[in-house]
Amino acid sequence: MSTRTPFVGGNWKMNTDLVGGVDLAEALGSSLDSDLASCDVLLCPPFPYLHSVGQVLKNHGVMLGAQNCSDEPDGAYTGQVSAAMLADLGVEWVIIGHSECRHGLAESNELIGRKVLQARAQGLKTIVCCGETEEDRHAGRTHDVIEAQLRAGLAGAAFDSSESLVIAYEPVWAIGTGMTPSIDDAENVNRTIRSLVASLYDPPFASGVRILYGGSMKPGNAASFIASPEIDGGLIGGASLSTDDFVAICRAVAGTSQG
Repeated sequence: MSTRTPFVGGNWKMNTDLVGGVDLAEALGSSLDSDLASCDVLLCPPFPYLHSVGQVLKNHGVMLGAQNCSDEPDGAYTGQVSAAMLADLGVEWVIIGHSECRHGLAESNELIGRKVLQARAQGLKTIVCCGETEEDRHAGRTHDVIEAQLRAGLAGAAFDSSESLVIAYEPVWAIGTGMTPSIDDAENVNRTIRSLVASLYDPPFASGVRILYGGSMKPGNAASFIASPEIDGGLIGGASLSTDDFVAICRAVAGTSQG
């Protein structure tokens, strides 16, 4: 089993309201207090709730993250949120390159790379997402697509330690569909990602980077994924909106790390 500390991130996407988000954060934080010594846990609420949810999370040791940031430092960019603004709110992590942004908002690999640079300039730790579409998968392009995404996404980015970078492999066809790749397939992709990170930085750095799986991870399959030495946790979408489901996933991940 890897010596890397397991990592579970909850991406609330565009869900909850203010009261519900604060209540959910309190329920999750209270339920996970005893598990945080063996697993890093992150919650990423919508932008308007970052401050209120963050006030709750700091009482429980759960980390606060944002779901995206601008590639610009400031200026006339209506509707955007800069990395500096996130840092000002006490945000520690930011998700960059989620497939819903890549495909729904037409964010290019190069744009994502600029966002990573902005996040790092403000000291934010980054979760860089990558993953292939169903068309890519059937055409045998999975590894080529992911390499292109990560080479551009990490271009010029410096990290003070391997713990400041998390990479989430999220096959687009698995997100919200209930479908998942086989454990062997996910493990093989993650192993390829680690080799690529080693070539971009160096092997010791790559060995410390946490590489997650995301896409329809649930309490029933989390332990199977995390049992792989190449899968260090999960980036969770829908299940992070359920206290029972998210806590069960975190405990499955933490339990494997202890065993």
